[in-house]
Amino acid sequence: MKPNIMKRNTMKSLFLILTAGTVVLPASAQQKKDYPIQPVAFTHVHVNDQFWAPKMQVNAEVTIPYTLQKCEENGRINNFRMAAHEVKGGTLSQFTFDDTDVYKVIEGASYAMQVKKDPAMERYIDSLITIIGKAQEKDGYLFTFRTANVKKPHEWIGSKRWEKEEDLSHELYNAGHLYESAAAYYEATGKKTLLNIALKNADLLVKVFGPGKLQIYPGHQIVEIGLVRLYRITGNQKYLDLAKFFLDVRGPKGDPYNQANEKVVDQQTAVGHAVRATYMYTGMADVAALTGDQKYLNAIDKIWEDVVYKKLYITGGIGATGNGEAFGAAYQLPNMSAYAETCAAIANIYWNSRMFQLHGDAKYMDVLERTLYNGLLSGVSLSGDRFFYPNPLASMHQHQRSAWFSCACCISNMTRFLPSVPGYVYAQNNNDLYVNLFMSNKADVNLKATKVSLTQQTGYPWNGKVEMSVDPVKSGTFALHIRIPGWAVQSPVPGDLYRYMDPAKPSFKLLLNGQAANYKMVKGYAVVARKWKKGDKLTLDLPMEVERVLANAKVKDDVGRFAFQRGPIVYCLEGPDNKDGLVQNIMVDKDAVVTTAFNKDKLNEIQEISVEGTGTKRQLNSDELITVKQKVTAIPYYAWANRGPSDMTVWIPYEASSARPQPAPTIASLSKVSSSSDNPRLLEAIRDQYEPVDSKDTNYPYLHWWPKKNSKEYVQYDFAETQTVSTSEVYWYDDQPWGGCRIPVSYKILYLKEGNWTPVEISSDSGIAKDQFNVVKFKPVNTKALKLEIQLPAEQSSGIQEWKVK
Repeated sequence: MKPNIMKRNTMKSLFLILTAGTVVLPASAQQKKDYPIQPVAFTHVHVNDQFWAPKMQVNAEVTIPYTLQKCEENGRINNFRMAAHEVKGGTLSQFTFDDTDVYKVIEGASYAMQVKKDPAMERYIDSLITIIGKAQEKDGYLFTFRTANVKKPHEWIGSKRWEKEEDLSHELYNAGHLYESAAAYYEATGKKTLLNIALKNADLLVKVFGPGKLQIYPGHQIVEIGLVRLYRITGNQKYLDLAKFFLDVRGPKGDPYNQANEKVVDQQTAVGHAVRATYMYTGMADVAALTGDQKYLNAIDKIWEDVVYKKLYITGGIGATGNGEAFGAAYQLPNMSAYAETCAAIANIYWNSRMFQLHGDAKYMDVLERTLYNGLLSGVSLSGDRFFYPNPLASMHQHQRSAWFSCACCISNMTRFLPSVPGYVYAQNNNDLYVNLFMSNKADVNLKATKVSLTQQTGYPWNGKVEMSVDPVKSGTFALHIRIPGWAVQSPVPGDLYRYMDPAKPSFKLLLNGQAANYKMVKGYAVVARKWKKGDKLTLDLPMEVERVLANAKVKDDVGRFAFQRGPIVYCLEGPDNKDGLVQNIMVDKDAVVTTAFNKDKLNEIQEISVEGTGTKRQLNSDELITVKQKVTAIPYYAWANRGPSDMTVWIPYEASSARPQPAPTIASLSKVSSSSDNPRLLEAIRDQYEPVDSKDTNYPYLHWWPKKNSKEYVQYDFAETQTVSTSEVYWYDDQPWGGCRIPVSYKILYLKEGNWTPVEISSDSGIAKDQFNVVKFKPVNTKALKLEIQLPAEQSSGIQEWKVK
């Protein structure tokens, strides 16, 4: 069955391609409404700097091939073979959305091939597309987890198509990534094979969903963005109408988790799963731009303020809690337990880019830049083959980059994002040309007045000097809008969530042909409007002072602390650079003198920050701290955890009340810890002497046995020498009502006696309760080891915040 669009237009008349990869539509397919400001396509912006160009090269040469290999090894590609019935028997991969990993890597490879041709990669992608096509059913349905028809279907898919779409099946989520992938590959190669697969699937959705048809909303948003992408290519109004339907049918009786608790036009705050939310806001922006729906605009304007004014990490990360990978309450921004998923950072950039296109305000690009250089870039290692899913702002060795995740969405998402970075540098509206990001590049832009060749030369983000050559083909009058970053004019982010400790007057300079430029400040842009001629040069000089950033006092986790920022880069302290590999115990006076130095040989070239600080340490039986002066070194946050798991913090105490002194030596701290838990990184948590706020406190590490349940587990201290002990104090981890851990059913205390584990003789027992230390006193024993044997609940797991021994 051919897609309906093919019945009305021949492929030749509909699909015409420029050599740069931009699709040109016939007049009948051009949209009347759209974003007033359009990005200059990344294929017209050739980046050649020392910061982004190497990262894009690593993505193309390492990350994309690596991720394709992992998709093969982890069953993603085999899913399609099984759905095509080329493989008999076998097992599908773990999640119903695993198809999207293949789609996203194809999208990333497509963008990379637009930057640099890769015939071998193109042949491999063609072979994958052939398999995808064979997995598609005759009517256009494409969802391997159903079509593979395995003996035991995945519990998320339901008994018939779309039955569990609002909940878990991800059928429409998969479709959205298929459309994005198909559009990218078509634009990169001119080949229509994957695009035809996508159009056939989209036509099925048009047939099935809509007013008077099946009226359900996507459980995980992104199909809306994909449908708009197909609409832009084909001009088929039905795709845009369906995108709007999927938004309008949402709410008000659904779950806040996936933003279905209210109609989208009635939503004013960001709730639920952060990735789903920001994909939805991006889709709303797309539909609003193309339809002129003012109610959509009003809603996403209010939601944007809620996120940026109350729920944004200093790194640009969003999504404070691992419970639901979700936004927290206003000002709920914990550091060590921060989720700040890499996918959410990418979606946040998509959304802020659209908000800028709608409003032309630099504040959206300020948020985009902050996210880009910090909370997003931290998601991939410098080597390109190790990854973070959450991006915490503090760690005590429990976080480590992984080679792969069973849920690999962040890895494949990074592959498709990085090649498109140049597409955020410039934008245009008639004869207004916007310079949004700063990186050495050469670009060609077609304005109404003339074609312009624009060249940037800069050492950004380490150096604030940006030299721009403006070379119009013919002299012409147009306006150059140069973004003056908020961080350069004493406004780290829009709103009052963050501020500088010592605000100074703005000090940027803008020169035109060596003289002070005549400009007007409009929505955060220095606007230079004039008749431009060949050889014109603009020089922007941004202050690259080290700033101390303070959080709003309502962010309780950051009280008495500051964060270092230099230019767009947020810094952190990491163990390998500091005394004894520790940073949680460091204090830095708010007036301490800071110096910086460029280090070419460290972490692929970074600007380091150095400052005098103090290391603090507890003593036994005393509240007085031992303090030692020491040199403190800070590195860019994005570069942390490239030398293994370590101590790390973004927010640095400048008040003693906010410091985390190094623990005093105790029986527990000097012991060797072992456990039936298979995560050795969590063992140290039970003796770090952190006093939890409550049993569900995740501000510091804890030991847990999740997902085990109804089993006997243990944790054990082996002493360096025989000790006399008579008291055990245990603080349980219990994250009800949302998590999977509860206090245990029971537990025993055993000591090692003549090679055998023997129960202690209990003299008093406070019982088993959460939110407090459970104290057991027993007859003193001389032993070299103590053990807790724990019975987990029948339907939940358990965990330990802290275990003291006296």
